[in-house]
Amino acid sequence: MHCLFRLAFVLLLVGPSLTFAQPHFRFAEPVTPARAVQVVAQQGAFPAAPENSAAAVESCGKDYCEWAEIHVRLTKDGHHVAFRDETVDSTTDGHGRVADLTLDELKKLDAGASFAARFAGLRILTLQQMLDVAKGKVNLFLNCQQINPKSLVDDITAMGMENQVVVFADPTVLSQVKSASKDAIARIAKYRPSMPFDAFVKEVSPAVVQIDAAEVTSELCQKFHAVGMKVQTPVLQVVPSHPEIWGKVIDAGVDWVYSDDALNLRFFDARRRLGKFPVMIACHRGASRYAPENTIPAIREAAEIGADFAEIDIRTTKDGRTVLVHDGTVNRTTSAKGAVRDLLYDDVVALSAGAWFGKQFKEIRVPSFDEGLAVYGDKLGAYLDAKDVAPEILVAAIQKYHLSDRHVVYKSVEYCSKLHKLDPTVRCMPSLSSLDELDAIAAIKAYAVDAAWSVLSEESIAECHRRGIKVFSDALGANENVEQYRKAIGWGIDCIQTDHPLRVLRAIELVLADQPKR
Repeated sequence: MHCLFRLAFVLLLVGPSLTFAQPHFRFAEPVTPARAVQVVAQQGAFPAAPENSAAAVESCGKDYCEWAEIHVRLTKDGHHVAFRDETVDSTTDGHGRVADLTLDELKKLDAGASFAARFAGLRILTLQQMLDVAKGKVNLFLNCQQINPKSLVDDITAMGMENQVVVFADPTVLSQVKSASKDAIARIAKYRPSMPFDAFVKEVSPAVVQIDAAEVTSELCQKFHAVGMKVQTPVLQVVPSHPEIWGKVIDAGVDWVYSDDALNLRFFDARRRLGKFPVMIACHRGASRYAPENTIPAIREAAEIGADFAEIDIRTTKDGRTVLVHDGTVNRTTSAKGAVRDLLYDDVVALSAGAWFGKQFKEIRVPSFDEGLAVYGDKLGAYLDAKDVAPEILVAAIQKYHLSDRHVVYKSVEYCSKLHKLDPTVRCMPSLSSLDELDAIAAIKAYAVDAAWSVLSEESIAECHRRGIKVFSDALGANENVEQYRKAIGWGIDCIQTDHPLRVLRAIELVLADQPKR
């Protein structure tokens, strides 16, 4: 974003020879009703998906993120492609400068395998293809590295997406975009308080101004809002104490926050606005959409967003020690093969549990059960899926890590009965596939049930509550959407386990918006 400094400086120097007029620009609202503060996700959903990829932009849309940043470059034969670096060397299996390669040559490159094997075969997209991916789902912040302004405008207008993009480029390029689009495509420019405000508004006058977090004030936001301009501020990893900075700029009145941590920012903002949530959230296998499942980073991510529980899967190795692995084998989430029960503990914990997810996690190893519990801290709840572990080990772990009032153990009624006999205070949570099973579940004094989504109704939840049993459930798969979540929250479900915490958050926002104001 450093080029924005040059943009504002040059525009003020050139004066009236370069004029802009974009106050009160009306952007599309892919998330409705719109939030007061929108998020611009740096490089799309990276690091959960390869930067500048369809997967990254689609993930932003599915997570109800308003904006995805996409870098745009020009190929040798004059086509715009979504690509960040000047060369293709670091993120594809090819070599050379984008500007020296034709579109056909770029289309042959694998732009996913270097990120992770699961993205092998992912291709570089043209700008028009990327616009098509985003249309009606997420707006695009076009970070223009090297472009043909008229061709860029043609690409955008051909897709009918003038109100779904904002363009960042050098001042001369922005002037040409303004002219070619007849001022129909939004632009963004950098502002610093040392610049003359009136001159900036008159000569630069973009749709959006960017102000550094350290220089954002409520007075500045009000002044720009008064002339019809939105305010964006970047808050990236280089800025310490994210929550403190987020709170400052949101309270000052910024409209957009440009962030490399959209997940935590969104939860931070929602908790401040909404207060206590009407449902608990359990992150499935940790925050497994944003970090490798059942790993330390996934558990930490769940804790950072303030989830009520992080679900983990416990299995026992050949030599009787416990590790966090979901499947019966290590085949899917490591580079090794074999059943966990047939492998030695030292061999399992030496395996990478993150390389399959993304290159930035390649050093993350399979954690032991103890290592996993050690990072829960003193607030996050432990949702223990006892895949293959002796009841005695679970009881000892709950006591060792002081989890008595913030845990549940998921397993069969028979297993939970053994747990209850060992320690009546253990919070057992057997599965519930039919209300006919409730008597047996109540007999073991279960804390909760993990109800099949098909069993959920206002009546079934009320019956569980009448018996003093909480209702947990997940909608993994076809039912994992905002509509189903809203319905279940309205029925009084206690906890939703999810792979998509931002979808549950959106359902919570809408449920609370529907409630009458007091």
